[in-house]
Amino acid sequence: MSKEQKGNALVEKTNWKVYLKRYWQLYVLLFLPMVYLFVFKYVPMKYVLIAFKKYSIVQKVGEMPWADNHGMQYFIQAFQNKDFINALKNTVVLNVLDLLIGFPIPIIFALILNELTLKRFKKTVQTIAYMPHFLSWVIIYGLAIQLFTPTNGLVNMLITKLGGTPVPFLNDPGKWVGTYIFLGIWQSFGWNSIIYLAAIAGISPELYEAASVDGAGRFKKMWHITLPGIKGTIIVLLIMALGNIMGSAFDRPFALQNNLVMKNAEVISTFVYKNGIKGLQFSLTTAVGLFQSVVGVAFLLFANWLSRKFGERGIW
Repeated sequence: MSKEQKGNALVEKTNWKVYLKRYWQLYVLLFLPMVYLFVFKYVPMKYVLIAFKKYSIVQKVGEMPWADNHGMQYFIQAFQNKDFINALKNTVVLNVLDLLIGFPIPIIFALILNELTLKRFKKTVQTIAYMPHFLSWVIIYGLAIQLFTPTNGLVNMLITKLGGTPVPFLNDPGKWVGTYIFLGIWQSFGWNSIIYLAAIAGISPELYEAASVDGAGRFKKMWHITLPGIKGTIIVLLIMALGNIMGSAFDRPFALQNNLVMKNAEVISTFVYKNGIKGLQFSLTTAVGLFQSVVGVAFLLFANWLSRKFGERGIW
């Protein structure tokens, strides 16, 4: 190593120590999330082997016998299970609909908020839009019952008053999907718009001033300045959303599903809960979870590669 390289390494090491000493509070705040990540995300990875073994509650993972078909018994069993195939289809369909309908709405909302000039009105709208994020899905389901039940739901009462017939929003499989997507968007769009508002705040005001001098109106400023300014943020979040196309949160579908709509409401997370935690089929559900994770990572890698191939920013 040359003297210059040694000098640069020493400077970098010194800078790191100075940075650590100056901002130690940030590292303290980071400590607990890192512990959580390690304990609940990395430590359980050693139990992935259960997917390839015949689970026994009285044996350690290393002592369990390997499953048949070179350890692939439970993967084969999963794809021969009609309930899993149905859950897999529902997971993909619901996530694709969430992506197609729900992904653009926070962007549009952030663009509209950015155009509001009355600060008090803007803050009121933001607060109202953010509030649903802090409601649990059990509470949201209770609100949905009050709104959408065919007999005494407020929406159906209004439909009846207008001469229509009650609509089974929560009990008809087809209409349940629309209700599921609507409630998901309502719960998350305000909160998801925060990152876009932060990106918009980082755009130089001089660009808008120059556009005003050139005679550009609000729409042209939005189209030619604001949207290009947040394009990188949109792409990163889109890549992450594509990586989650096989993922499925548990609380939302579990709270909203019922026996009448199970055909469209059963997703991978609820399938794993019912067959793993309640049915004690740990090897089968571990295999299902591993398959879900591998496909999700594959989607993430593909989306990131595609983004970089077209000259855009990726997540790494």
